Amino acid sequence: MAAATASTIRPKPSPLAFSFKSSLLSSKSVLPFSTIPRKLTPSRSLTVSSSLPQSNSAASAVTPTTPSVHVFVSRYAPDEPRKGADILVEALERQGVKNVFAYPGGASLEIHQALTRSKVIRNVLPRHEQGGVFAAEGYARSSGLPGVCIATSGPGATNLVSGLADAMLDSVPVVAITGQVPRRMIGTDAFQETPIVEVSRSITKHNYLVLDVDDIPRIVSEAFFLATSGRPGPVLIDIPKDIQQQPAVPKWNQPLRLPGYMSRLPKDPSEAQLEQIVRLISESKKPVLYVGGGCLNSSEELKRFVELSGIPVASTLMGLGSFPSSDPLSLRMLGMHGTVYANYAVDKSDLLLAFGVRFDDRVTGKLEAFARRAKIVHIDIDSAEIGKNKQPHVSICSDVKLALKGINRILENKEAKLKLDYSTWREELNEQKVKYPLNYKTFEEAIPPQYAIQLLDELTDGNAIISTGVGQHQMWAAQFYRHKKPRQWLTSGGLGAMGFGLPAAIGAAVANPGAVVVDIDGDGSFMMNVQELATISVEKLPIKILLLNNQHLGMTVQWEDRFYKANRAHTYLGNPSNESEIFPNMSRFAEACGIPAARVTKKEDLRAAIQKMLETPGPYLLDVIVPHQEHVLPMIPSGGAFKDVITEGDGRTKY
Repeated sequence: MAAATASTIRPKPSPLAFSFKSSLLSSKSVLPFSTIPRKLTPSRSLTVSSSLPQSNSAASAVTPTTPSVHVFVSRYAPDEPRKGADILVEALERQGVKNVFAYPGGASLEIHQALTRSKVIRNVLPRHEQGGVFAAEGYARSSGLPGVCIATSGPGATNLVSGLADAMLDSVPVVAITGQVPRRMIGTDAFQETPIVEVSRSITKHNYLVLDVDDIPRIVSEAFFLATSGRPGPVLIDIPKDIQQQPAVPKWNQPLRLPGYMSRLPKDPSEAQLEQIVRLISESKKPVLYVGGGCLNSSEELKRFVELSGIPVASTLMGLGSFPSSDPLSLRMLGMHGTVYANYAVDKSDLLLAFGVRFDDRVTGKLEAFARRAKIVHIDIDSAEIGKNKQPHVSICSDVKLALKGINRILENKEAKLKLDYSTWREELNEQKVKYPLNYKTFEEAIPPQYAIQLLDELTDGNAIISTGVGQHQMWAAQFYRHKKPRQWLTSGGLGAMGFGLPAAIGAAVANPGAVVVDIDGDGSFMMNVQELATISVEKLPIKILLLNNQHLGMTVQWEDRFYKANRAHTYLGNPSNESEIFPNMSRFAEACGIPAARVTKKEDLRAAIQKMLETPGPYLLDVIVPHQEHVLPMIPSGGAFKDVITEGDGRTKY
């Protein structure tokens, strides 16, 4: 049998429980990933929709269906015994897995030996387990397919924790597999033993401790189903070493044992609910769309809805790319560092259409003041998010894609009758765009970091896949790179995990061969996973690194400037004994791994330097020296409202 433990970070548990092992499963709300993968591989054995019909029987089992277009051919005879590790690897192959990010250790040696026998799966070897899980996230975020990472027990498993938490908060489909000490040693404080199931309980959508080798095929199928269905998220499978070594004949296509979870998957939205939303739209004078990561899989439907309605669109950090930021109806990003005009639109609106969002504090600021004049319509796949932070007037628990299709159908049928016209409202917002554009100042020869991102956007025509670390550079990349389409923007949103950018770029490059992948990073974030340069070099991944180096923890410095009288509290990352020297020399890290690198310090040299970076075959690091006094603006202070927005000033001013 298998012991299964599930996790949730909801403020209160769901009253609905599984009938097996008295486990609780949670779904999460923002749906930034397709439950029907965008680039479905022929060998994928499980195709699921995020809005499945409710099961008639709570105890009914679900059997994964195998597409008739492909028959999986095993390298083993049907009745041939093989090790549990080989069963695991074949189970991954049957799920269509082509790439994993796995770092070996004593408790996972058998899995790695089995991977060497696979002719299908490629292991991209990270240089740290955190790099592996972030790479799996980058793979998933950029492709829509679940990312897979593997680590050993003990410290290997605990090194996955930040990535699991990040995937949980940002709703990323990741399957993490960990080795564990043999079953007889569990609970004895054996060498490299940690109870990773317990450690990860609240930061995974579900997790498993495998106690029977015969359960591996079912558990792997369930893990991929859970990771990609409903609100996506991370699933962990912990496999003791003796299970990996035990010979068995696998039983494929076992039914899934997820009755409680299946019964709680959202249904299709009703026609009456959609009609009610259309009525509110027709009655509105100042509507605005507030779209998040849950719309990334609904980009075409969203664009059609905007075409039919003429309603302007404000995006969260996670939703960037779901609607083209260069479109005249785009208000770009809203929230703490969003545009003035996006926050103005929400503040003045009479109808807020919140699609695939969770009313995060970095968006809302002071909850009571957020959209205080508006009726709120909230559509989300996770019922736990509806009304959690902000009470809507109308809500639908459904896949946003299905809801938008239904609304579009109604609008198309009633287009002549409704005659929606928000031209006056759009003119009002256009005035705000002219009055408060995104801008920055230039000081002599110094390179404004915003200018560097603008140049990158221009030279890549907005088509690059962008990953970032966390901090000022992340916000400037969100503001000044014009995101055209979903899945080209990879960033740690909810967790805000520094060190995310470089390994996430690895995952994106593996998932999207031939694409231009650029890690826009800060010196603080870059240093946290700098060892992954070795992976980039060995795997020959053509990743470009645009390093905005200000020698400081920039965002923390900004808060020090604004709220702590510029008192520096360990935020300088250079060498205090020689502040005139750039330290460390980032180019040396790249050169040590055989990656070409250059440094640029003057604005007049920047265009040619970025052009050279993009034209150089293979990976490249460009160290761009920028002033630490720059502030990310606009800024609404934490807990503030739109009236508190800051649009002027930097570290050269005293507050």
